[in-house]
Amino acid sequence: MQPEKDQIEKRKREHLELCKTDEVAFKHKTAGFEQYEFLHAAATEVRIDKIDLSKKFLEKRVSYPFIISCMTGGTREGENINLQLAEVSSVLNIPLGLGSVRFALGEDSYLDHFREIRNKAGNIPILSNIGAAQLIGVKSYSTLQKIHEAVEADALVIHLNPLQELLQKNGEPEFHGIFKALKHLIKNSSLPIIVKEVGAGISKQTAEKLLDAGVQGIDVAGAGGTSWAGVELLRNHASSTNEFWDWGLPTTYCIRTVHSLKKRKKFLLIGSGGISSSFDMAKALILGADFTASARIILQKLTSEGISGTVKFLEGWFSDLRRIMFLTDSQNFRSFGKRKLILKKDCF
Repeated sequence: MQPEKDQIEKRKREHLELCKTDEVAFKHKTAGFEQYEFLHAAATEVRIDKIDLSKKFLEKRVSYPFIISCMTGGTREGENINLQLAEVSSVLNIPLGLGSVRFALGEDSYLDHFREIRNKAGNIPILSNIGAAQLIGVKSYSTLQKIHEAVEADALVIHLNPLQELLQKNGEPEFHGIFKALKHLIKNSSLPIIVKEVGAGISKQTAEKLLDAGVQGIDVAGAGGTSWAGVELLRNHASSTNEFWDWGLPTTYCIRTVHSLKKRKKFLLIGSGGISSSFDMAKALILGADFTASARIILQKLTSEGISGTVKFLEGWFSDLRRIMFLTDSQNFRSFGKRKLILKKDCF
């Protein structure tokens, strides 16, 4: 068991170091946000000081429609980063996603770490996280439940990463039975279940099947931000021209098409994948995301500027969001809809 733990820790450490750089970005494909322009309202009647950016996330009200997304787990540095991100999230009153807790399964020695995360985070929503491949065939969730109880998790995120597992050395590209496993988990879990990709996107067809299985949230995590195919290709010292590097559905396409399912189903829609500016965040919300999320850019900011610099950075995003809502005549999120965006090609 210990060699496997050591292998996981080594892999996670390499992931963390690569994600501190821009080497792992998509090479040619983008998230698609540059294809849209905001519809400027010259006669805006919005009272900018009355704009309320708070939203309810599951059962808790948070200050902004933004999540620090899952990114770390399985290393000592990752533990320290989680604690720092918990402090950032607490100051801003926004949800925090943990990296995969796979490394801690069956290891009670890590429970104090998760309790410390909750202490740092205060009452903010915390999302626990495990890979779909680790769910298949599981009969008991007792070890996972211990972690949820220690961190007082508000939801469990199941990440789908078939492309990453396919390219990863000693990966686990075995997802047969995933819907059966999800249904079993949902039936036996007291936590809401959110399913996310890790950078290749979730299509409308897949989202519909996931919702039919009973999941309560979809994080599309589309293409255009971090390429986890690229991460594994770099780890394998493979060619950077490998066409799988840019595999995936652009984030804007995923948000727009999955949002159409809200006409028939009630669920939380999270838009992530290439959210690298306040303008990207605003466009994702207009396209239909209830919340947006970022990971790599937050990790980079934390590494370079620490907790206070990261808080200031995100406060700048939220200030911009208010300005964008003012300039598009959007007093609240209900009025901040698709009609506030136009395709750039239609401008000429």
